[in-house]
Amino acid sequence: MHISSQDVIIKGVTKAGKPFRPSDWAERLSSVLSSFGADNRMSYSPYVRPMTLDGVKCVVVDKKLEQVEPQGYRFLIGFAQDNDLQLEDGDVWALAHQETAAVTN
Repeated sequence: MHISSQDVIIKGVTKAGKPFRPSDWAERLSSVLSSFGADNRMSYSPYVRPMTLDGVKCVVVDKKLEQVEPQGYRFLIGFAQDNDLQLEDGDVWALAHQETAAVTN
């Protein structure tokens, strides 16, 4: 699992700390920008991927999406805001987990 400074993390937790439902929300949201290939299999966008981070369902959005597909980027961020979900920059997350790894090593 690689989170970079170019990522925005939409966490499946509201700002009040409550889990977001339904439990498959991250996969559903990520599928909005997915496509079907010649093999008739769905593929997530290379800019949007569902993940579980620290036991929390998340959608990781590459900030490059804002340049490539601005409407899709606005939709994802708007979804997070409309549902009062926590947003975190990838560099903040990576820094916090780097410090945690240094403490446990």
